[in-house]
Amino acid sequence: MNTTAIVLEQPEHLMLSRLDLTPPADDDVVVDIEFSGISTGTEKLLWNGRMPTFPGMGYPLVPGYESVGHIIEAGPLARHRVGERVFVPGARCYGEVRGLFGGAASRVVVSDSRITEVSDTLGDKSVLLALAATAYHAVSGAGQRDPIVPPDLIVGHGVLGRLLARMVVVAGFKPPTVWETNPARVAGSEGYPVVRPEDDPRRDYKAIYDVSGDAQILDSLIMRLAPGGEIVLAGFYTEPLNFAFAPAFMREAQIRCAAEFKRPDLLAVKELAETGVLSLDGLITHHAEPMQADAAYRTAFGDPGCLKMVLDWRHCQ
Repeated sequence: MNTTAIVLEQPEHLMLSRLDLTPPADDDVVVDIEFSGISTGTEKLLWNGRMPTFPGMGYPLVPGYESVGHIIEAGPLARHRVGERVFVPGARCYGEVRGLFGGAASRVVVSDSRITEVSDTLGDKSVLLALAATAYHAVSGAGQRDPIVPPDLIVGHGVLGRLLARMVVVAGFKPPTVWETNPARVAGSEGYPVVRPEDDPRRDYKAIYDVSGDAQILDSLIMRLAPGGEIVLAGFYTEPLNFAFAPAFMREAQIRCAAEFKRPDLLAVKELAETGVLSLDGLITHHAEPMQADAAYRTAFGDPGCLKMVLDWRHCQ
């Protein structure tokens, strides 16, 4: 069994390759992928070679953790059945080629325990569930905070920032302010204001959620906090973060890192999306065929008008 996959041979050198698949075990499923999203966070770091070193890191690799498709084969110990439409958060099934995160392929072999059944009604928007779960995990505090302090300022109006803002609004909290410096990303708000930082006079935010990934931003955010306020680092940062102690001391600032989403977060946002409570509309702006992958990745990472690029694998099995 084999697959067509996106392979990063080295930073900024991408190929569409035919790879042999690891034979499925009894608790595995085989999924024909319909759509996969390109992440402008972690995948961009793999693309440009700036991903911090961790166990298993290296090239060549198959990227992608935002995939959806239909099961075509299920092992005898699998709970899911042939024909089900499932969300796949990546796979490691390519032999010597690393799966980081392994979802950008026409067909994958993946453990049944990793996939999640999704409704056909979501269509290609199913790829957004990973980012939605990331936003949900950040704002819920992984169940460790009671009561939840929702963001009243979100920094960045990309897909993650928009999902955070939408969750705050649909939960019935006061709409947050969103900062955005790129004119191409100001439009598209749903019930909340989007402003430039220099046009915002407030200095009393109780919870600031940063999704910009800017490692130099902490000092400017601390100056906007109310006493005892919290900054949540919900982006991904490749450079060391630092801040001046005195302003943080004066405000008794709290700083929290939002970790990777967990399965309960994914299940929660899946229900919100499938019931229509959380809208995923307007977040996918670009589509491409896998044969156009090199241009698609460059557009996803370099065009500020591209919120989410989706690869369509339906004609590439």
